[in-house]
Amino acid sequence: MTVGLTVPLEVEDLLMWLAAEKGRSPNTIAAYRRDLRRYTLWLEERGTAVVDVTERDINEHVAALRAQGLAQASVARALVAVRSLHRFLAEEGRVALDPSSHVEQPQVARGLPKALTEDEVGRLLAAPVGDDPIARRDRAILEVLYGTALRVSELVGLSFGALDLDDALLRAFGKGSKERIVPVGGHALRALVAWLDEGGRPQLVPERWRRRDDADAVFLGARGGRLTRQGAWDILRRHAERVGLSGTLSPHVLRHSCATHMLDHGADIRAVQELLGHASISTTQVYTLVSTERLWDVYRAAHPRAAVAL
Repeated sequence: MTVGLTVPLEVEDLLMWLAAEKGRSPNTIAAYRRDLRRYTLWLEERGTAVVDVTERDINEHVAALRAQGLAQASVARALVAVRSLHRFLAEEGRVALDPSSHVEQPQVARGLPKALTEDEVGRLLAAPVGDDPIARRDRAILEVLYGTALRVSELVGLSFGALDLDDALLRAFGKGSKERIVPVGGHALRALVAWLDEGGRPQLVPERWRRRDDADAVFLGARGGRLTRQGAWDILRRHAERVGLSGTLSPHVLRHSCATHMLDHGADIRAVQELLGHASISTTQVYTLVSTERLWDVYRAAHPRAAVAL
């Protein structure tokens, strides 16, 4: 149980089920815990037990979240956790009915994901200069993030057993512990080989590993442990600032950019879905909207008869 985020037994049971049976990631479990702790504390203040909740209680909780100034997306996420709890209790037979079954889910506007231009990506990938171990590592990180569209958690979680450099493939473990095979392009492959060569990763290996898992990590931090998510963010932020992209870049932007650029160049959307590890094609289809916007930008800028007003 996370210290400071204690929750009722019903919530703990749900979280254990989500982790063990549904394979939800630790980050997802932590988010559910936060939302459900807030919900159950709100119920406690009203003197209402989780098993006695009505549809009206849930709607009033949603109204309370909005009154606190939470963004629509945060309210929607919190309601997903609440509905999961009550559905779980009903399916387990702990309550007769699911009071959340008819509660309307808030609609969240789907904004277009940000993507760098290909020129901006080129500037970023050229940012790490030199041949020292840190430069080799940073170059490999940037090339792999853009070349494979890995999530940052997948990148820092890479271990040697997931790499097949001979066939230029890697095995990524995505959301819900789902595994997928991802091709590694030529630039990313060369950067990886240089990083793993004698002048790269071996130079950061400590005399003694702090954790057993660190010894198998593909990417290491400056102190020799497995690179963390925050460490990967800091590397991107540092190089983004060097090339004038500060404030616009995150590991996810590189993932967005990879998908967008592939579609721009004619990739099949099903192949892009497989590369990204999306469970639903509808998630990947958001990127087709980005490509359409870019198509219009190019058309308006280049076609001599595109700018005539109606």
